Amino acid sequence: MNLKENHIAKIDPLLEEALMNARGDEKMRVIMTLGDEHKLRNNQNVVNIKPADFPSPLAYRQALIEQRKNQISQVLGDTIQELQKLSLTMQGGTMSRVLVVEGSATDILRSLELSGVNHVSLDQLVGLPEIAPDEAVNHFAELYIKYIQNSGIELDEKTKKLIYQASKQYILNYQKRYNRLRVLGMSQPVNLDDIYTEVQCLQPDEIGKFESLIALEKNYRQNVSSRLTNEKSTRQDGIKIANEYQHLMILGQPGAGKSTFLRKIGLEALKGKSSKIAGEYIPVLIELKQFTTDKVDIYDILQQEFVSCNLPLAKEFTNQVLRQGQLLILLDGLDEVPNINFELVIDKIQEFVQHYKQNQFVISCRTAAYRHKFNKFKEFIIADFDDTQIQQFINNWFYSEVDKKLGTAQKCWHKINSEDATKELARTPLLLTFLCLEYDESQDLPKKRATLYSNALDILLRRWAAEKRLPNEPVYRQLGIDLEKIMLAEIAYHNFAADKLFFCQQDVLNQIQKFIASNDNAPKNLDAGKLLDAITIEQGILVERARDVYSFSHLTLQEYLTAQYIYDHGLVEKLVTEHLTDNRWKEVFLLIAGVMRGGADKLLLLMEKEAQKYINTPKLQGLLNWAEEVTVGSEGNYKPVGKRAVAIAYANFHANPNANSLIYPNGYNLALSIFNAYGIANIYNIPITLPITLPDSESINESLEYIEEVEKFKIYNKNINLTALLPELMIIKAANPDDKKSEKSHQYFAEKLTKTLLKFFNLKQEIVNLSAIEIKFLNNYIYANHLIIQCKDAALSVFSEIWEAIEGRMLLPPGS
Repeated sequence: MNLKENHIAKIDPLLEEALMNARGDEKMRVIMTLGDEHKLRNNQNVVNIKPADFPSPLAYRQALIEQRKNQISQVLGDTIQELQKLSLTMQGGTMSRVLVVEGSATDILRSLELSGVNHVSLDQLVGLPEIAPDEAVNHFAELYIKYIQNSGIELDEKTKKLIYQASKQYILNYQKRYNRLRVLGMSQPVNLDDIYTEVQCLQPDEIGKFESLIALEKNYRQNVSSRLTNEKSTRQDGIKIANEYQHLMILGQPGAGKSTFLRKIGLEALKGKSSKIAGEYIPVLIELKQFTTDKVDIYDILQQEFVSCNLPLAKEFTNQVLRQGQLLILLDGLDEVPNINFELVIDKIQEFVQHYKQNQFVISCRTAAYRHKFNKFKEFIIADFDDTQIQQFINNWFYSEVDKKLGTAQKCWHKINSEDATKELARTPLLLTFLCLEYDESQDLPKKRATLYSNALDILLRRWAAEKRLPNEPVYRQLGIDLEKIMLAEIAYHNFAADKLFFCQQDVLNQIQKFIASNDNAPKNLDAGKLLDAITIEQGILVERARDVYSFSHLTLQEYLTAQYIYDHGLVEKLVTEHLTDNRWKEVFLLIAGVMRGGADKLLLLMEKEAQKYINTPKLQGLLNWAEEVTVGSEGNYKPVGKRAVAIAYANFHANPNANSLIYPNGYNLALSIFNAYGIANIYNIPITLPITLPDSESINESLEYIEEVEKFKIYNKNINLTALLPELMIIKAANPDDKKSEKSHQYFAEKLTKTLLKFFNLKQEIVNLSAIEIKFLNNYIYANHLIIQCKDAALSVFSEIWEAIEGRMLLPPGS
């Protein structure tokens, strides 16, 4: 809602925030001060009464009270009448200027326009209004009356009126129970309709049930993204398939949005003509976790939904509407049925569906728990969110006027989109909710990704099951959350170290059994198979991607747990010596830095020591010495390592003649070293543009642009005369051969450009004319240094003196 300056002047900060974030229909209670106390006390029309004028002290007191009421009425009467016109309810205002006022956010805002309203402060947000839209009420009541009359029962006007009243209550009950979401410790519930993001579904037989573990691994390696999904089919809109299929089974991982989708279907069906649900259905949602005894009577539950709202002839209506096939029966959480009753509930549902098959049924179940096929039910799996859905969810979440003005949704999306690992988590609605809550709290995500992923893992391990209030006693609870984390870290590490992102069921079972057997504190009576089921079905940390083939639900979680295992088992030095320059382990390095509570100093020193092993030839050491000589003492206000990185990148790209050959066999490694060098420069806020073209004819233009940039940022010292270089390059540019010239002419042009650049940058040809192995080593060295800086930023703590020493030695020959 929009607040003016005169509004803000009258209210306290809490009310200001509440109104700015309000839609208008929220119910609020405020403390309102009216008028001016000074005017009340100095009212010239007030008669000065004395105790002597009255027969008793009580009479005198009563006269004072009446006089005060008259004063209030004279000064504040008009204001109170205006407030009453706004449909605000009030308490007080007879003996003082202070009132307790309750009403909608819109009316509270309008009251601020009244001149008699002096100050308003927030008492509390009472809640969202209990309003059933007329269209929905009329639609429900008309259907109810129609189905009753179809059974031959005539209804008088009184009964019809009662039906309309009870219809309103049915809709209000549904909204209260299923349109309010409050998860992961939200301070206030949110409306499902406000944040709902369109569900996309996939058919299980099209998701890519690969024949083997090898096929899954191959598919992942060929996929340019870092996602473990084997999704291959076309996505279909959830509401569309709900309209297309009469009997529908909705599957999905924990937190994928199954319950939310069923709630949304019911809410849509209640809307009447504006509904996206085809047909005239009465929705009833049943949470299957309520079946904790052997009494499973679906018919009775349906009937009680209508009886509880005092709908007349509820029994007759239930019977008639079921026979006519006009109920939309939403059975939520098949996997949440207590184990002791699971088979019984399955049988009862199958029997009920068979008996009343003309109705529409939608059942939800976690994918891993769905082992009983339902006859004639079409199965769909809720797909992970794609980028569009993530953005839609974030936009819906940050919908207030304040957030719109501040661009909060765009900022949150940018933050999530900038980190592949974080965006991978965001593809699960539950974890995206967590990310939005984190961002909403501080307008940022935690700087340390290890902290973020630890919290995400905790949600899957602990908080989600607790909030769902599932009746089963989880098998994994016998193990304990802390021991389970240790076990999962062991599984994650051994498979990641073996370059296995997918693993067969028997391997996982063996690892679980080995962990239980080797740990004295682990219960020895645990069944490894049941424990694996619990981890996949109830927590969703492991996912069955194909028959008996598993992976972690998110690669990010496997990497985090791998990092935790390495740190817990003292394998940091082994990691550095074996995997420092392996890009597959990059995220693990960053996460280890984040889990080292004692500081990441040892990790950074080990990485520095290992990186220096690559600078073992005179040419490479000469290149580093040159970078120092031409940048030391330059006027640019940047860290020396950043300046050296710019110089090294330029030497390799522009001054190396081989770099300008499109068929140069070592061009890839050379390009990587240049990319990482510029990455280091950018970390130190040196905004030099990364060259993107290699042809000879473009080199001269890029050199000119580059020289203008480094001259502007004062990267080089006085040993490099850029002022004299520019005229030389302009002369060379004028002689640039066109495409019609011979290859020899182009070669001569390239050689002349190279010699000029080498001369003015004080570079010797042999320093930049590197062998294949030297180019590879240079790339490894610069990559490692880039990673060291990133690990420092990802660390919880680093001793400042140690970091300053490492940074000072960076991109210098060993021993400098």
